[in-house]
Amino acid sequence: MKLVVLACLVAAAAAAPQFSQNFNVQEVRRPIAILRDERQDNGDGSFTYEFEAENGIVVSAEGSRGSQGQSNIQGVFRYPLLDGTVAEVRYIADENGYQPQSDLIPTPHPLPAHALEQIRVAEEQRRQGITFQ
Repeated sequence: MKLVVLACLVAAAAAAPQFSQNFNVQEVRRPIAILRDERQDNGDGSFTYEFEAENGIVVSAEGSRGSQGQSNIQGVFRYPLLDGTVAEVRYIADENGYQPQSDLIPTPHPLPAHALEQIRVAEEQRRQGITFQ
């Protein structure tokens, strides 16, 4: 039983937030002033809103009625990163789902040339009716 309690304590300690030396907890806990908060809801699924906080967070979006009764939304949000740069995510949310665009979103590495060649050969074999068991 003591081993279980010790393992839980170790897991809790490992899961605790790890703050850098430059991290100021008091800065995080202080209230952040809202500089702008403008909203307009037209009642038919269309709307606009813009929001800006003193800490650099900016959000804006525009919505319109979608073909299936939903609101289609196009917007952007920005927030400051610890290195002083600003992160930006532009997005569309519609019948095709949520589609974000940002340099922050990881992308897969391109396929190596030999893999592309293998795919080309396989497609050619399929066109010729060649199958493998």
